[in-house]
Amino acid sequence: MKRLSLILLAVTSLLVAGIVVSPVQTVLADNPKEAVCEGINSVTESGCETDISLNEVVSNIINLFSVIIGVVAVIMIIVAGFKYITAAGDSNSVTSAKHTLVYAIIGLVIVGLSQAIVRFVLQNIN
Repeated sequence: MKRLSLILLAVTSLLVAGIVVSPVQTVLADNPKEAVCEGINSVTESGCETDISLNEVVSNIINLFSVIIGVVAVIMIIVAGFKYITAAGDSNSVTSAKHTLVYAIIGLVIVGLSQAIVRFVLQNIN
C-alpha cells in the first residue's frame, strides 16, 4: 500500500509541476510582455490588453486550486476503489475504503460549489 501511495504522490507531483512550470516559459522569454500578448492574440484575435483586473486574478487562482483539488479527489476515488477491491472481506478495510470514497466525493462537491459561488460573487461585483 505504501508503494501505491508513493506512486500516486509522484504522479500528483508531476501534474502540479507541469501546471507550475508551464507559465515559467513565458517569464523566461526575451520579452515576457510580448510573449504574453502573442499568446493572447493567438487565442482571441484581439489587441493585447495589459491591464488585468482583480476579478481575473482571483478567478485564475480559484481555477488553479480547483484543478489541483479535483485531480487529488479523482486520485483518491481511484485509491478508494483499489482499497475496496483489495479488502478481501475485511470489514475494517471496506469501511476505510467507503470513508475515503465519501470524503473524495464531498471534496468534488465542495470544489464545484466553490466555483459556482466565486463566479456568482465576481459577476455581481461588476
